[in-house]
Amino acid sequence: MLQNKIYYNFIVEITKTFAVILFGLSIIALTVRAVNFLDLVVENGYPLSTYFKYSFLNFIGIVPKFIPFSFLIALTMFIIKHLQNNEFLILWTAGVKKIQIVNVFFLSSVLIFLLYLFFSTFLTPFSLNKSRYLLNQEEYNSILPTLKIQEFNDTFKGLIFFVENKKNNQLQNVFLQDKGNHFKNLSSNIEKNTTTNIIAQTGLIENKKIILLNGQIISSNKNLDDEIIKFDQLNINLNNINTHTIKGTKIQETSTLKLISCLIEKNLTSPNCGAKNEIISSLNRRLVLPFYIPAISLIVSLLLINAKKFYLNRNLIFIYSFTLLIFTELMVRYTGINNYIFYIFLLSPVLLLISIYFILFNKFTNETI
Repeated sequence: MLQNKIYYNFIVEITKTFAVILFGLSIIALTVRAVNFLDLVVENGYPLSTYFKYSFLNFIGIVPKFIPFSFLIALTMFIIKHLQNNEFLILWTAGVKKIQIVNVFFLSSVLIFLLYLFFSTFLTPFSLNKSRYLLNQEEYNSILPTLKIQEFNDTFKGLIFFVENKKNNQLQNVFLQDKGNHFKNLSSNIEKNTTTNIIAQTGLIENKKIILLNGQIISSNKNLDDEIIKFDQLNINLNNINTHTIKGTKIQETSTLKLISCLIEKNLTSPNCGAKNEIISSLNRRLVLPFYIPAISLIVSLLLINAKKFYLNRNLIFIYSFTLLIFTELMVRYTGINNYIFYIFLLSPVLLLISIYFILFNKFTNETI
């Protein structure tokens, strides 16, 4: 009964340390990425509410990337701490077998494995898909943030803006080029490949509407026939103009069941399926990579061995585990390209689990303390 309580406390302590490390690493990564997400507001004119929702949904997508590394650090810290404080020695003296503690570490890794599997197969694709859906549904609320002084701006498809000066919502010396036939109604030229240039002395921004004063419209076609129309005031509505923000669903945003059905039905031409090699790599990352976490727990358990071998040095054992994480990250990208790499990646966690557990069981059976 007492032993079970000790084992339970061990798992709780490892899990708490893991959660703190995971949250810290994820927040740091989100902070870095959130700077890039500001382009949604600055470059594409989305409201701040969209920015915060999009950042939160992407935070859920960031979390699983750090789960294996966070568990490695948490378990390593736990073992080293208890070894230095001689807390494990009390257990060995009380008759607790080292292999039992290894089983506790393995059990904690299984819990982390299930957490990773839940994130990678369901929660992360769902949240990333929601973030893409958010960009599809939400529209920019003003073009004003996208306009930068004395810089050409191509935020909107087929349009190029240039303003010499901007104060609040007032513009000076505005240049607007339309290559997407958005303003074809401003010219009598009905050709599809007409380029429309609009020049104005001043302008005014009102949300998705731009009011230009004292300027001219220059329309030209492939025959170099120019049409010039002068105006005192020109109101341009940009409600139907789209930004360059990618709105199509990517593979990492596609549900796991959808990707599996793409492979089974071999319907790779349907939307959200993509290339076969990309699907295989994505599925391996979601379904196979989590199995390396229990293998990491057994590698770190080598710290419990008393042998003074140089290859069982604490630093080297951590390097073994960290190298395994790097191996998985590098290999999973190529599992859809090369069959040999695919089978190596698939079988490695099983072979590692069997071989390392056998070594630990053998070692601790013959070891007294």
